[in-house]
Amino acid sequence: MMLVVQWLRGAVKHAGIRPLCGVEQLISAVRGVSSSSQQLSEFGRTLTSSCTDGDHPKVLITGGLGQLGVGLAKLLRERFGKNNVILSDIRKPPNHVYHDGPFIFSDILDFKNLREIVVNNNISWLVHYSAVLSAVGEDNVALAKEVNITGLHNILDIATEHGLRVFVPSTIGAFGPSSPRDPTPELCVQRPRTIYGVSKVHAELMGEYYHHRFGLDFRCLRYPGIISADSQPGGGTTDYAVQIFHAAVKTGHFECNLSNNTRLPMMYIDDCVRATVDFLEAPADTLISRTYNINAMSFTPQELTQEIKKVLPDLKVTYNVDPVRQAIADSWPMALEDSAARRDWGWKHEYDLPELVQTMLSHITLGNQLAQAN
Repeated sequence: MMLVVQWLRGAVKHAGIRPLCGVEQLISAVRGVSSSSQQLSEFGRTLTSSCTDGDHPKVLITGGLGQLGVGLAKLLRERFGKNNVILSDIRKPPNHVYHDGPFIFSDILDFKNLREIVVNNNISWLVHYSAVLSAVGEDNVALAKEVNITGLHNILDIATEHGLRVFVPSTIGAFGPSSPRDPTPELCVQRPRTIYGVSKVHAELMGEYYHHRFGLDFRCLRYPGIISADSQPGGGTTDYAVQIFHAAVKTGHFECNLSNNTRLPMMYIDDCVRATVDFLEAPADTLISRTYNINAMSFTPQELTQEIKKVLPDLKVTYNVDPVRQAIADSWPMALEDSAARRDWGWKHEYDLPELVQTMLSHITLGNQLAQAN
């Protein structure tokens, strides 16, 4: 069988062109159902671009019902067409998600099912958002290891096998108390103290290894805390910066689980989604690195409260510090140094703290009014 595969690849290489989809499908058929490790060994180096790169890419988003998936799908569908972006998750989505575009069930721990989805839908870009976040991960380390590490391995193996462009987000949690904090450079000591952070350092290093060893088009951004009005927090240490807006509008009182002077880097979701799409579209030869910091603003709970009170002066905030979350926050960066992203692929944020507050309060107030009207 290997002689046939080598002959097919050799014929294409001798012709001086990139393998066509039909050749790759024929090679896959010859291979049959061999294991992922065998496939990686046989690939040697994977394709550097997918079969659909000349047209619109076909995108699969795992963990698509989390904070970022739906927003990213919306922007990608505007650019590439509704049916070229598939959301997936292991939960049943709300009805509007079904109406907005394709949605399928996908468990990243099921290697065979994930491979079938990639093949049957001719996927060329894979955005991997499935993860157990920081605070939840500390409560269930076994689950975090399984989802964040085993699931990642499945993603990388399938992406390498099929020549995909794969995006895996990292986080400020990939740094630790021995990292420089203000600002945190891209290359420095990384010794995180959460299973979430450890799994993200593992993802960064594994992705870069697959890029150098197999030619995988791996891309990774270290996200700050992401703030969005359209989704509920998912168990992260920065969740207070979302919860405070809902409490401010609904009750006028918020109990914060971090101390008032805890400074962390944050970003509005529109900036985050736009950065992700711009990074995915950046030509590979412009990327000096495969893992970049991106930054927008940094603030403390006290500073955020003061900005919200310019609009809602009656807001009252009290503090009941969660020692687990506070310890996590104290080990994280206060700001990220992101000059490389701004230089290499033109990253530039649009939302600072005043714009963030105005936008969040407007969205939440309007959303509440529409809910009451229905």
